[in-house]
Amino acid sequence: MLVVKGAKIYPVLGTTLERGMMIINDQGRIHAIGENLPVENGDRVLDVTGKVIIPGLIDAHSHVGMWGDGEGRPGYDGNESVRPITGEVRALDAVNPRQMSFAAAREGGITTVQIVPGSGNPIGGLGFACKTQGTVIDEMVVKHPTGLKGALGENPKRAHGHGQKQAPATRMATASMIREYFREARTYGEQKDKAREEGRPFRTDLNLESGLLVLRKEIPFRVHAHRHDDIVTAIRICEEFDIHYSIEHCTDGHLIADYLGKKGITAMVGPGLSAASKVETKDLSDENPAILARHGVDVCLMTDHPFLNCRYFLHYAAIAHKYGLPFEETLKSITINPARALGIEDRVGSLEVGKDADFLVLGGEPFSYKGAILQTYIEGQRVWEREVY
Repeated sequence: MLVVKGAKIYPVLGTTLERGMMIINDQGRIHAIGENLPVENGDRVLDVTGKVIIPGLIDAHSHVGMWGDGEGRPGYDGNESVRPITGEVRALDAVNPRQMSFAAAREGGITTVQIVPGSGNPIGGLGFACKTQGTVIDEMVVKHPTGLKGALGENPKRAHGHGQKQAPATRMATASMIREYFREARTYGEQKDKAREEGRPFRTDLNLESGLLVLRKEIPFRVHAHRHDDIVTAIRICEEFDIHYSIEHCTDGHLIADYLGKKGITAMVGPGLSAASKVETKDLSDENPAILARHGVDVCLMTDHPFLNCRYFLHYAAIAHKYGLPFEETLKSITINPARALGIEDRVGSLEVGKDADFLVLGGEPFSYKGAILQTYIEGQRVWEREVY
């Protein structure tokens, strides 16, 4: 057993422990958490007296391992943009676990990440969740798939209408192609069920299989939408097909926060600490997470790495807190909220008995200038430590 003692522990769910202890078993799970826990002979002790412990961070939307960090164009595998509808592609098949971005994630305290295809296509492919430590991606997976990526707004228009002179060239066409995709997937599912009932062979279509997973509510549709009208269009389409969804980015969410609150949406908000680099992000606001949360939106912060370097995820959370997101909500937005949104809260997102021992040792209070990450642990193993110069 590994005994961690002496730190102030924020378990996220449960009471803050001023002189906390955790006992971690040999499988990398939390065996016990509390104060004044017994230490047995042979236990290894990690004394972090005076420090602060929080759960490992969960990045709700990222492209680590597939965007060419340190490799340039040969390592760019984020968008299969030669066709607008690519439900069959899987981010899992593109991720390089030895890419430098994973080391950056560990430095940034990110222990679990959802990796999704890019936003060049109206239907972009399947995402998955994995730990950020390892050398074989299949052994790092926590859940696959975690959602089907879709996109509205400028990106599909630019990739196809402007870049290749093919549909979609407008927002109208992008929305119509998403509708048509789910209509075809619904028909495909009906035909598949009928063939099964009649004992007939059926030809599998991997593109439509992904849409069928969404229609049957086995995974959500994760829709890239920055501008307020694109967000509303995403909700309109998802309600038409009665599917679960999340709004990815939700940059203009603060402009329609009352509407989004009434819908009870989940928003993966970010990237922060960035410029308004295109027309649809001109109303970017650091108050966005706070405003959304105040109106009842389930807020999960995200880096969209490399568009916010994942080394600075905790800094982004600190900015969200500075601009009005309450302390507890800020902590939840990078831990338990994304864990629930990804359906992996049984393993990560809070420090509880039976969960993975993924945690950070901080030099001081979270979101303060003293709260730098000193060590990152995944399943009880130290995977990053700050060098002392």
